[in-house]
Amino acid sequence: MAGNSLPSLGRVKLCDLIACEGLPSDSYKLSVSTLSQSLAQYSAAIIQFPSSDGALLRSGLDSAHLYFHQRASYPAADMIHNNESREWCKTSGYYADPQQWQETYDFRPGLTPPESNSGLEFPPAGLPDIFSLLGKAARDILDAISFYLNLRSSPFTEILDNVPLRSREISSSVLSVCCYGRPSFQGPQHHNLTTQEDGQLVMFSDHEHQVDKSLITLVKSDKAGLHVRDFHGRWVLVDGDLGPQEAIVYPGLALYQATAGYVGPALHRTEISNMQGNMYGRCSLAFKLMPKSMTSLNCSEMRAAGHGVEAQFQLPVPVDDFMQRSHPTEQLFNRNNFPSFNFPTAQDGSMKPLMRRRKNNSRCKPLPPSKRLRLEAQRVLKERVQDIADKKGIKLRFCNLKECESHIHTLDSPCANTRMEIGWPPGVPFVHPHDLPNKAKIGFLEAYEPGWTATHDMELSLIEPGQASQHSANCNCNSPVQVLYTHENTFFWTKLLFCD
Repeated sequence: MAGNSLPSLGRVKLCDLIACEGLPSDSYKLSVSTLSQSLAQYSAAIIQFPSSDGALLRSGLDSAHLYFHQRASYPAADMIHNNESREWCKTSGYYADPQQWQETYDFRPGLTPPESNSGLEFPPAGLPDIFSLLGKAARDILDAISFYLNLRSSPFTEILDNVPLRSREISSSVLSVCCYGRPSFQGPQHHNLTTQEDGQLVMFSDHEHQVDKSLITLVKSDKAGLHVRDFHGRWVLVDGDLGPQEAIVYPGLALYQATAGYVGPALHRTEISNMQGNMYGRCSLAFKLMPKSMTSLNCSEMRAAGHGVEAQFQLPVPVDDFMQRSHPTEQLFNRNNFPSFNFPTAQDGSMKPLMRRRKNNSRCKPLPPSKRLRLEAQRVLKERVQDIADKKGIKLRFCNLKECESHIHTLDSPCANTRMEIGWPPGVPFVHPHDLPNKAKIGFLEAYEPGWTATHDMELSLIEPGQASQHSANCNCNSPVQVLYTHENTFFWTKLLFCD
């Protein structure tokens, strides 16, 4: 990533991310690549709205100041937010979390907020206009990410709300007006206190590791304090130098699931210190683009674009179940491999992959090409052939290449039943692909992994050292080896020669 790393959070104009008919412009391609690189490196990016939209955002924050300032010092019992996951698509109106010093007003089109016990209550002003503005921006950003992933246009339309909403429909997406640390707000005030190196006291909420379950989240705040964990595990202040018409965007868990892990979710926390001299606290507008509750998150678009989909993303996940399920962050951010892909630019016609493979230890020496090829073949086998075996309830146990040369001619061999049940082609050794010579490995990957080539992410020699003698001894140069691979639930056969 060093060759393409950004020195700071990427800044992108929203108008440059809006797709147009025909070929993409240079500004569009540059903006998409900057956005995607910033999301890969910092898990966030800065979006610049037009100046007229910036005025609407500022007025929304001013209205939020007045709304929360006039509220009671302590919320009623029915206003206490219990973080009930089953109600994720039904929140509307005012909620409070006294332990976190946090107050929220959720605006959800199609859903009327409950009446307040205190009588007539006026919500923050301009919420429908702000919802429309940020919702359109979130969809444009989502389409830009789709373009970077080589997906077709608007691939997530089926899981998003209708535009506009139909009669009696309730929006899944939500605009949350938030207030942190209002001085007049009384609560238990249970906080974690940490001390920075310069001796200043910094206060974070108890739940320091928060991940939104949205597709895309846009946040505009009146004060700095939003921290996001970057690629290296460091906490970065992302809204420290925002302009009047700038907002922060970061991806959520739903996009992580829908893209088979290619776009990692942002881990974030909010600083709520230094509020003593401020009468309003820290206010923010947060729009969350959410999938519809009656749909499913699946990776069919990623498969159609030729991306590898790991076993954990193979089956569709109902959105309602996904929102109610807990997602341990350790499993999300400790993945060994992070898929990569290319994106062309106008300057030199090509660009190195921006979304790199994540390593457990970045200081380790890179693996030799032959070793990486072996591991790549092993990964693809697990994703493709293992999935077939799992669905049929078959326990795979591959043979040694030399031993299996005799097995293929014997009816009662140890692998005979397995080869028959899995649908392995007759006369082909039932061996793990990393036992095959390099040229057969390359052909195996080209068959199983659409778009994979020998020059993809590595430089490879066709025959690895020390294997040439074994290769000549174990194969007949005139006999083809067939490799089984799947595409859209159909079996195909590709003939691969061990040698020319």
